[in-house]
Amino acid sequence: MTVTIAEEFLLLAYRDDKGTPLIDSTRLDSALAGALLAELAVAGRLELSDKKVAVTDPSPLGDAELDAALTRIATESKARKPAWWVQRLKTGKLRTRLLTKLAESGVLAEERGRALGIFPVTRWPEAHPGVEADVRERVSAVLAGATPDPRTAVLIAIAHAAKLDRKAFPDANKQRIKEISEGAWTADAVAKTIAAINAATMAAISAATTAAASSGSGG
Repeated sequence: MTVTIAEEFLLLAYRDDKGTPLIDSTRLDSALAGALLAELAVAGRLELSDKKVAVTDPSPLGDAELDAALTRIATESKARKPAWWVQRLKTGKLRTRLLTKLAESGVLAEERGRALGIFPVTRWPEAHPGVEADVRERVSAVLAGATPDPRTAVLIAIAHAAKLDRKAFPDANKQRIKEISEGAWTADAVAKTIAAINAATMAAISAATTAAASSGSGG
């Protein structure tokens, strides 16, 4: 089956057996929003820079989440920075919709239960390992030295920004991850996309973390 960059990120970000995330929700949701923007850019629908997101082709891609994000960006009256859009697009509801889609496709299982017998929880363990295995094989080849395609490079860069890389690929060479995340290997257009998404994702994580800390200290 075909999966988006955001869905690939989710497969890497959840434990196969327990169906729980490897990183906190702030990093997870910011990375998913960044992945939507990045995929639209890689698909030629957006042009990203550190200063603005510009629609270059408003035609739909056939994926509900990507097309909804593209329409939202195209109808925005002002040019906005990537970081602004990551803040607007990131939400736990986006994550749930993507997880539900993967479950409906048979890639994940949806298991509902209660923590401590009281609090409702949903876990998303792996049901069909082949999809994530393909993603891991592609990423591992690039981390081992293969030339990355734009989608794989973006996935690695977003994982690095969200600090998922060390959890999902603990034995990977840190310098190699840094090279890919900085776009040193690729053409200017892709490098600009990677740089913009990296910066936007990290800015959203930082802003959310600071807001949470301020809220906690102000109570």
